[in-house]
Amino acid sequence: MSLMKILWGWRKLTLVGSILVTGAVTLVASNDSNAASQPTTVAAIALYQGADRQQILIEGAKREGQVVLYNSYTWMETVAQMFEKKYPFIKAVVWRSESANVVKRVTEEYASGRFLADLVELSDPAISILHRKGIFQEFYSPESAHYGDEVKVKGKIGVYYLADLEPYIGLGFNTKIIPSTEAPKTYSDLLDPKWKGKISFAGTATGAQWIGNVLNAMGLEYLEKFSRQEIRVQNIAAAALAGLVVSGEVPLSPTIINNNVFTLKKKGAPIEWRPLEPVVAQVGFSGMTTKAPHPHASLLFLDYIHSKEGQEAVMSGGLSSPREDIGSPDKRFKKTYLGLLYSPEELEKRFTEWQELMRRLFIKKM
Repeated sequence: MSLMKILWGWRKLTLVGSILVTGAVTLVASNDSNAASQPTTVAAIALYQGADRQQILIEGAKREGQVVLYNSYTWMETVAQMFEKKYPFIKAVVWRSESANVVKRVTEEYASGRFLADLVELSDPAISILHRKGIFQEFYSPESAHYGDEVKVKGKIGVYYLADLEPYIGLGFNTKIIPSTEAPKTYSDLLDPKWKGKISFAGTATGAQWIGNVLNAMGLEYLEKFSRQEIRVQNIAAAALAGLVVSGEVPLSPTIINNNVFTLKKKGAPIEWRPLEPVVAQVGFSGMTTKAPHPHASLLFLDYIHSKEGQEAVMSGGLSSPREDIGSPDKRFKKTYLGLLYSPEELEKRFTEWQELMRRLFIKKM
């Protein structure tokens, strides 16, 4: 073979190699461009609205493997189990406690730089306290369009937290001890001398809300008369107080939440719930933390709980839904939305006043 042919063959090989290398570089650059367009930070993931949002969330959640929820509602554990069935590649870790404990734990974790909670689910004023501390990440969910402005705290693009349930505070009583026909039907009925020494009261956030509602509806004079009924204050969660009603240790309490009674009655417990109007309507809100360790799974959970399917899961626990296009169990009684009556700052101030009033009227007399 002549030298010219060898050189020509080498030139063709070099030319082909250049084309192959150039093509490979172009391909890699294209893939890098797609990767760069996907959200990577918690904030970017939370506010992403691209057509591939669902795909990105699912792929990211599969890598994360779990989501951590802090909340104060017993039924949320069941909702989390239903979420796991829909997304079996995500383990929903739920930590539940009294709302004040949830606020304390989240605040302390943020102060120490330990970011464990992805989601927080609480009612006002507890959730507004965390919001003022900058705990919540603004997020987008297509489901938020089905909720009224009064049950969402808006940001510039999305929301900081969104309502997902409505429980009600009312009268719970043991049906083996108190026949339904004899149980109080109004706040005034609670002042009957026959109930003296038989009434227990939740000394927690639930009790403080009840104090605020009754103060507005009946006045301070009524609360002072009620305090003379030898009220026993129980510094336990409303769910635990409902358990004491079932056991008979507490014959009746006006600070029992309806969904706890719903769950107990399904198990055959001798307990009944009735509204004393106006009833305190709590609103449960859920939001995503700014340092969520599992942001993709967090958004899937928020989408789920605010969807029709998720709200049906919520309602199966005896709760009502704030979603506008879904039917809730009919609650034919007058309600008070304390969280809607005041600004977050005013609500927090009044909540402190209600707690102090509860201590003065009930706890210091014990």
